[in-house]
Amino acid sequence: MKGKLGAFILVFFLVTNSCMGEIEKKCLTITSPKQLKHNYDCVILNFGSPQYEQTTVIGNVIYPKVNTKACKDFSKFNISFKSKPGELPTFLLVDRGDCLFISKEWNAQIAGAPAVVIADDKDEPLITMSFEDSRHESASIPSMIITKTLGDGIKKALLNGKMRVEYELWTDINSDCGTKCDKQIEFVNKFKRAAKLLEQKGYTRFTPHYPIWYCPAAFTLTKQCKSQCINKGRYCAPDPNQDFSKGYDGKDVVIENLGQLCLFKVANESGMPWVWWDYVTEFGNRCSMKELKFNKECADQVIQSLDLHIVKIDECMGDDLNADVENPILSAEQDAQLNKGSRGNVTIIPTLIINNKIYKGKLEKGGALKGICEGLPVNKKPDICSNHEKGQESD
Repeated sequence: MKGKLGAFILVFFLVTNSCMGEIEKKCLTITSPKQLKHNYDCVILNFGSPQYEQTTVIGNVIYPKVNTKACKDFSKFNISFKSKPGELPTFLLVDRGDCLFISKEWNAQIAGAPAVVIADDKDEPLITMSFEDSRHESASIPSMIITKTLGDGIKKALLNGKMRVEYELWTDINSDCGTKCDKQIEFVNKFKRAAKLLEQKGYTRFTPHYPIWYCPAAFTLTKQCKSQCINKGRYCAPDPNQDFSKGYDGKDVVIENLGQLCLFKVANESGMPWVWWDYVTEFGNRCSMKELKFNKECADQVIQSLDLHIVKIDECMGDDLNADVENPILSAEQDAQLNKGSRGNVTIIPTLIINNKIYKGKLEKGGALKGICEGLPVNKKPDICSNHEKGQESD
């Protein structure tokens, strides 16, 4: 399931044959967590022919991380809400707006959700609603509208549940530094499959980062700063081969760093942040420094091959990288490197940070996967974690 799994929210859903659009008293009962424990009214929206006369179904609520209004087919995001044998059914919480209620119910149903709960998008009391010619004979799951207040409360409980692991990977895209760079590239290639799966299923939220330093004001006009920095010394990276007279410059690395950060931003806004892994592995394979292909032309070819919005990425990067102005994306990277509570500054590259704690183990697929899986509740670990613990996880 792709979503913010959060706290375990146990609900009892009273399924009735009430007229569509009518307010049903106490049709939703939340028993956990404690702060939401109550009986709630809702507006019944069964568009098709529910499989039940009047009964109660029990399940666990989740709120998807992408497609939160359920206006698109969830299969486009590789998402399924079908429960495994022995698991509680998954009730899907989605937001009102942008498409018809029937579209939300249908998209939830074909994704495997046994019920859908639609949170109102305005702070207003529930009202009886009129629907004409809205029947959908293929729709069979129960659906309802709840107030925005209740919807926000459920989302907050999910957020506070901390059942999703958040992690950062600080890397150096320099591919011309010998064994260190080779091992870093190897890790990204081997971890890609697991990282994408965990992100797509909603178990993790990943953020890539790159080390960016600045040139002291007194040295911005020196050859070293000019070759390693953009935006008048504001954003710099070390010369890839420590030779200012040949090869690629540090500023080439900064520009590609910026491109990858913007790519992640655009992909994340499109609901597909995991595409970053596809890009960096493909860029590493096709645009290496050793083959003299480490440039924007090669990067653009990779972006186009992944069907990403290249115009938005370019707009994010900005027009003039030599201008005496700040770049908000790169400034944010510099800020992210600084001491964050008990975490400390990021000074070693590569660095993996899991739930705001620096991972101390060897940076390899098995160790990283173990560290992430340990951050998930025992009863919510995906198969990839269980298989790894049993030694059955393959590359």
